[in-house]
Amino acid sequence: MKFPGSVLVSVVLFVAETAAALCLSGAYRAAGDRMWQWLTLLFALLPCALVQLSLVFIHRDVSRDRPLVLLLHLLQLGPLVRCVEVFYIYFHAGRVEEPYVSITKKRQMPKDGYSEEVEKEVGQAEGKLCTHRSAFSRASVIQAFLGSAPQLTLQLYICVLQQEITAARILDSTQKYRKDFERSHRSDFGKNHSGVFMVLSLLSIVYGALRCNILAIKIKYDDYDISVKPAAYLCIFMWRSFEIATRVIVLVLFSSVLQIWTLPVVLVNFFVFFFYPWILFWQSKSPFPENIEKALSRVGTTIVLCLLTFLYAGINMFCWSAVQVKLNDPDLINKSQNWYCLTVYYMLRFIENAFLLLMWYIYKTDIYLYVCAPLLVLQLLIGYCMAVLFMLVFYQFCHPCKKLFSSSITEGLLSCFKFLCFVCKPLKSTRVTDKAELKSSENADESQSSNKTTDSQNGNHHQSVSSNA
Repeated sequence: MKFPGSVLVSVVLFVAETAAALCLSGAYRAAGDRMWQWLTLLFALLPCALVQLSLVFIHRDVSRDRPLVLLLHLLQLGPLVRCVEVFYIYFHAGRVEEPYVSITKKRQMPKDGYSEEVEKEVGQAEGKLCTHRSAFSRASVIQAFLGSAPQLTLQLYICVLQQEITAARILDSTQKYRKDFERSHRSDFGKNHSGVFMVLSLLSIVYGALRCNILAIKIKYDDYDISVKPAAYLCIFMWRSFEIATRVIVLVLFSSVLQIWTLPVVLVNFFVFFFYPWILFWQSKSPFPENIEKALSRVGTTIVLCLLTFLYAGINMFCWSAVQVKLNDPDLINKSQNWYCLTVYYMLRFIENAFLLLMWYIYKTDIYLYVCAPLLVLQLLIGYCMAVLFMLVFYQFCHPCKKLFSSSITEGLLSCFKFLCFVCKPLKSTRVTDKAELKSSENADESQSSNKTTDSQNGNHHQSVSSNA
């Protein structure tokens, strides 16, 4: 039986990040920054509540009549209780013979074009551990992109803003220098905790993105026995680290100089990905999905689907979601491997990041006086390209199901670029024909004007001859 290490990592990150958020909010309160205190608490407690709801929903504790477990979830202690339950099941498995086992059939990865089907006995303990792993994987994704990602962006923005305040204090020395110095000395504790908290938040986001990749693989290839190698984990970790870190830094740099345009940029990004699955669903004219949960009413199903698309939009705000939501599918997931969506996403995201960095470079303030702006822009763009490079390495060499791809990612990218060239060719041809028509019309006008001049010259010559006669 596999050791439940993913459950332990999820709980450790959850507890550490929540404790750091509470300590940091206390530091903001001591420094008198009430707004930062409440925003830090909001981004810490809201995902906690969503994690509790997801665990209760996946384990169906409401219908199983478990009041003590529900009470512990209300006290925000659900992940700790689940973790204790997981390790209790793990260490007591095999001591007592189970009355019955279930048999699952999984296909192995094809070798030489053939794939064998293998039967496997799964006991009750192993089935419960599998359910717990799946629940904690989904909880990690929720914690990462609805809590840790906005929290990391907020804390990095506060650090940049505090640098601006300290720079303004250095430039404008006033009579309140001693009071400001005492306040900044008091806030050193908060600054130290802010650095630790940002590291924890980044690790939580990267781990949530990694679990999202693994979940996508297991959902798409549910019929196969999948084993992910350490090289694949390393590639995903590096890919997501570069992608998320550069994205957060770009958003913070842009918001530090153009605060008015920050909310429109965020809302446009969010609503595009939120409504995109619903638009595809309405275009397909499929019936409303009713098979999500038997106990849910139509209103409850709508709320669950809205929360799913909300999470989908939150993930795509910061990185590629690795899975496409498809509301007219029974599994709510598009299981086909679409390289076109991936290529378009990264091309548009790279252009957006470059544009936001350009706006920051144009409107940067005095706090970036000692920062080499062109070098920083180049480093961020190279960092995003490194994320794309690790993504290509993962899909080309380290993906556990690469043998099942109908086409490799290199072939998919080549076909995408050929399609773009095919789209661009008619534009070029129309431009060439327009230029040719303009040239032909100009040549015709020149020939007509030359004929008129020759005719006028001949007429003048005849008139001169007749006058001489």
